[in-house]
Amino acid sequence: MIELVGFDGDDTLWRSQEYFEIASSAFEAIVGNYVDLADLRLHERLLAIEQANMARFGYGAKGMTLSMIEAAVQVTSERISARDIHRIVSLGKDVLDHPVELLPGIRQAVEAVAQGHRIVLITKGDLFHQEHKVAHSKLADLFHRIEIVSEKNNRAYARVLGEFNIEPGRFAMVGNSLRSDIAPVVALGAWGVYMPYHVTWAHETGAAIDDADRMVEVADATGIPGAVRTLEERARLQAG
Repeated sequence: MIELVGFDGDDTLWRSQEYFEIASSAFEAIVGNYVDLADLRLHERLLAIEQANMARFGYGAKGMTLSMIEAAVQVTSERISARDIHRIVSLGKDVLDHPVELLPGIRQAVEAVAQGHRIVLITKGDLFHQEHKVAHSKLADLFHRIEIVSEKNNRAYARVLGEFNIEPGRFAMVGNSLRSDIAPVVALGAWGVYMPYHVTWAHETGAAIDDADRMVEVADATGIPGAVRTLEERARLQAG
């Protein structure tokens, strides 16, 4: 019943959020030379600025870097030095330059799913950065198609399914974000394999799932093939 399986990229196939967390901590240390971080709630301020800028800058390290600069200028009342702004730019470059490290067991899981299904990589973020990750992951040849999108919402998933000529009930998405990977596809009538990551960006949390029976949660990559089989059985039962 499930013909097409989608995989998320960041923190599903390869590590990502740790590098952003490291940059965020270094950013706070820089700003802490100008203001009292205990009274500032800098993490919340930066998140609010990132979210406000998302429609302009999109997701990824470049948007984060521009938002860090804006936040630093604001909270220091424009006292931050050019030297420290340059240090913030370097933090963004470090994120862009980080190595692509696959999560344990993910190659074997993708290969196992690919034996019985067409598979597609659906990831979001900066185009150049995501293309770099895909190329260096050495997983690209396993996928029938690679989609790098600006946002992962109902419209984006519906477009991909339409181009594959696949009904939602014959599609399953594997990912670490309830907001971006699971909730939109379940809302369309598709299926989700949720593999939580140990650290998640606050923007990706807090999504409600319309139908929990259309989702299976796994602890790590080894559970993905079995989860797809479980969803296929549920799909068969639902179809009668």
